[in-house]
Amino acid sequence: MSATVSTPDEDEMCAYCSSRIFDHDPLCVRDCTDDCGSLKYFCNYACLAVFIEEHELTTGDACHWSPDEENCC
Repeated sequence: MSATVSTPDEDEMCAYCSSRIFDHDPLCVRDCTDDCGSLKYFCNYACLAVFIEEHELTTGDACHWSPDEENCC
C-alpha cells in the first residue's frame, strides 16, 4: 500500500461552507469505506464535524455504551 501526498490548489474550497481552505486551518479526509473516494477538503474541524453530523456518517459506526457496562467493545 502506498500513499500519494499532494497539496490542494490555492483556491480549494471547503466541502461544507465553501470558504477558501487556506484562509483557515485546513484538513482533508477520504471515505475509505467506499473505494477510498476522492478527498474532501474542510477549512477547519468545525466544518468537518457539522458535515459528519448532517450526513449521519457516524450512525451505526460506534459501539453502544452504557454507564452500567465496564467496557465499551
